[in-house]
Amino acid sequence: MNEDAVRGLARSLLDAGVGELTARQRKVILRIAERTSVSRDVNTQFDDQLSFGDRLADQVAAVGGSWGFIIAFGTVIVGWVGLNSVLLAQWGEPFDHYPYIFLNLMLSMLAAIQAPVIMMSQNRQAEKDRLAATHDYEVNLKAEIEIMALHDKLDQLRTEHIAALVERLDRLIADGRAVAERSAL
Repeated sequence: MNEDAVRGLARSLLDAGVGELTARQRKVILRIAERTSVSRDVNTQFDDQLSFGDRLADQVAAVGGSWGFIIAFGTVIVGWVGLNSVLLAQWGEPFDHYPYIFLNLMLSMLAAIQAPVIMMSQNRQAEKDRLAATHDYEVNLKAEIEIMALHDKLDQLRTEHIAALVERLDRLIADGRAVAERSAL
C-alpha cells in the first residue's frame, strides 16, 4: 500500500496526519488500507512464547491456589500433629515435639518457594492482560474507523441521491413550465 493512500485514509478517518499517529494507530491504518484482519488469538500467541519454567510456575500457582491444595495441606498438618502428639508419644519419643519446630520450618520453606513462584505467575498474567487490552484497543480502533468509513460512504450516497433528486425535480419543473407555456398559447 502506498504512503499517499495511508495518509489520505488517516486524514479522512482520524482527522490527523500520519506523523501524528502512534505506532499502534499506524499499524491499524495499514491493516485497514491493506484490507487485512487485525484480530488474532492473543492467548495462543502468548502461550506459544512461554518457557518450561513459565508453564511450571503457572501449574504451581494453579495447584497452590486451589481448594484441593488447602484441604490436602490441612490434612497433612492435622496428620502431622496427630502423629507426633498422640501416636509417637504413646510409643516413645515423638519425631517433632510440640511446638512442632520442624513442621514450622517446612511450612516456612514451602511459603518461601511458593510465594515467588505464584508472584511470577501473577506478573505473567498481568502481562497477558496488557497484551489483550492492547489487542482490544486495536480491534476497537479498526471497528471505529470502519464504521466512520461506512458513514462517509452513506453520506456520499445520500448526497448523490439528493443531487439526482434535485436534478430530476429541476427537469420536472422545466417540463411543467414548458407544458404551462404551451397551454397558455
